[in-house]
Amino acid sequence: MRKAGFYIAYVLLAIAQMLICNYFHLSPYVMLSILPVLVLCIPIRIGTVGAMCIAFLTGFSVDLLSEGILGLNTLALVPVAFVRNGIIRLVFGGELFSRKEDFSIRKSGFGKVAVAILIAQALFLLIYIWADGAGTRPLWFNAVRFGASLLAGWLVSLLIVDTLAPDTRK
Repeated sequence: MRKAGFYIAYVLLAIAQMLICNYFHLSPYVMLSILPVLVLCIPIRIGTVGAMCIAFLTGFSVDLLSEGILGLNTLALVPVAFVRNGIIRLVFGGELFSRKEDFSIRKSGFGKVAVAILIAQALFLLIYIWADGAGTRPLWFNAVRFGASLLAGWLVSLLIVDTLAPDTRK
């Protein structure tokens, strides 16, 4: 995919996240977010600082135009961008960095991509739910919310990851 194609898909999916936040409240136990997979799929040639800036702008935009609690998505998304290279290195290995290649389901395998998304989604939700509850909700509520949100976000992210990280060898 060309660079412009990735950024167009990224912006459209960020707008889709805003629509999800505004109109699709499934329950108090499920917070559906595709933001971690957006950050995870930022091209490898963009460094950690650049990814953190993109994550900040994306999270701030979603917070400003949808959530109502300014800074919550930003607070949870920037650490995902900070550990993005570590997740990619841990799951896919260092050869992606040496070849300056992005990952895809076809090249890396469905299992590895699913694990990387699960790690990014879990980190995002841990920070988001911790900051959102801020000690006012019981542990059982936060645990159920984390589990349900992780499952829902992971499944939706698996559906859209091929849009952001397609195989360029097709």
